[in-house]
This record gives sequence, C-alpha cells and structure tokens, in this order.
Amino acid sequence: MKPIRDIELTEDIDELVRQMYESGGFTAKKFAQGVDILEQMNGGECTRFLSFPACIIATGTRGIIREFFRKRLVDVVVTTTGTLDHDLARIWKDYYHGGFGMDDRELHKKGINRLGNILIPNECYGSILEKKLQPIIQEIYSKIKEPSTHELIWEIGKRLKKEKNREDSLVYWSWKNKIPIIIPGIMDGAVGSQLWFFWQNHKDFKIDLFLDEQKLSDIVFGSEKTGALIIGGGISKHHALWWNQFRNGLDYAVYITTAQEFDGSLSGARVREAISWSQVNEKAKNVTIEGDATLILPFMLSALLRRLKSK
Repeated sequence: MKPIRDIELTEDIDELVRQMYESGGFTAKKFAQGVDILEQMNGGECTRFLSFPACIIATGTRGIIREFFRKRLVDVVVTTTGTLDHDLARIWKDYYHGGFGMDDRELHKKGINRLGNILIPNECYGSILEKKLQPIIQEIYSKIKEPSTHELIWEIGKRLKKEKNREDSLVYWSWKNKIPIIIPGIMDGAVGSQLWFFWQNHKDFKIDLFLDEQKLSDIVFGSEKTGALIIGGGISKHHALWWNQFRNGLDYAVYITTAQEFDGSLSGARVREAISWSQVNEKAKNVTIEGDATLILPFMLSALLRRLKSK
C-alpha cells in the first residue's frame, strides 16, 4: 500500500508532474504516467509513432505538434488529409477565434466555416489552397508521376523553403528532418480534392499508397522496439496500431482521448483492447489519458523536454 501525497505547488513543471503521480488520482496520475512512458520511448532504440486527428492543427496546438517534428521526437507520423489542409492554409492565411454557440446559419451566409470554436473563412481554406497548391502539384508531377503520400508531402515541404512562414509548418519540418507523414485516406480533404482536380487533366498522375505501406513495413520490421503517442482515434489511430500488430505489438503506448468505449468505437477503445488484437504487447508500458489534447499536450511536451534536456 502506497500512501497518497498532497501536491505542493511549484514552478518546476517536471517536479509538478512527478507530484501528480504521487497524488494518486485521478487523471493527474495517468498524465504523469504518460510523461514517464514518453521519456522511456525517447531513451533508447525505440521507433516513435505519432498519430493525431487533423482538427487540432486548426488550433494553436499545431505549435506543439510541430515541436515533435522540429526536435526529432518522432520517427513516423500517421494522420489525415485535414492535417495538410490546416497546416498549409495557415502558412498563407490566418484562422480566427470563435465560439461553440455561434449561429452557424449566419456564419454560412458570411462564408465562414466553424470548426468547434475556430473560425475559418472560405478565403483562408479552399480558395488559398487551390491558388497555392495547383502550381506546386504541377512541379511535383513534372518530377514524379506516382508519389506515395509521404513522398508527396516531402515534395511539398521542399517547395515551402521560400515561404516566409515555412518554419510554422509541419509539412516543412517533415521534409527538413525527413520524418515521413503517412496519410492512408489522402482523398478525404481539401488537399485530396486539389489532387483530384489536377488529375482531371493529368490521368497518368497517381498516388501510390502501396509505397506508404512498404515504408511502414520497413519501419516496423526494422525496429528493435516501437512506441506510440496516439491522440484521438479514427484511421490515424487504427493504421498506427494495425502495422504494429505484425511485430507482436507496441512496446510503449500512450493514448489521449475524449471518447467513451461503451459504443465500441476505436476512438474510445482503451489500450487494453489493442492488447487483444496483438497491436500492443502484453508487457507494454501503457496508459490511456482521458482528456482534451489541446489542454494536455502543451504540459506533457514541456515536462518531457525538461527531462530530456536534463539528461
């Protein structure tokens, strides 16, 4: 029996996280366990996966995800096309503060899209992506006719090097640090639509998803250990887990989710369910943290960076 300890406030975030573990309850302890597991993932021969939903890239949490790329705290990323949509659009245009309770009919009349409490005017999304991406896709096409999604993203990232806000971009840092971003559902988003528009007049242009799968196969089977920080659910979560089942599962797993498990959804599934599928190893260090990633991730990464810096 281990006694519960009260938290004594401190400005040292790493010390505060350690105290959160000693506090015993409830999500605070899980949060502290998550930081511990991420630290272990960064301590040796472990290939680090990161999966997340696109919605958080529309928020300032994009800056936190960017640090995983910039500081090379991740080796492979699985996400959705919306990540490209929001990341690229925000290089050229701003998104704006809004509210969950705004009148969506009025917003629609004004040409403003609402994503939660984020406002995205039409000219800051579809219009700017079409204007900027079509020339980039044309350039890529002249060089590669059948890129994988991770190759396509690197080619886009390479062409951002002249942009003023390039270092704000995940796509730029993916190319810069050669961290593959895999998007298994590439057509489901504005960037996917731009690819389709281009294809109308260039029918020999293809996106080769088999090359992405080969990349994941090489990574998984070439890894001594694997670990994953999995935010939210959907195809991103599933694809990261799917490939790791072929090596007897992840050795480390940290889930962050707001979903419930009673409806059988993958988003709400806890780590223990993935163990039954061989997607997470029976002996894996793991935790499921219930909460909003836009709140959790800034503190989690700050604590992790402090620990890694002290080593």
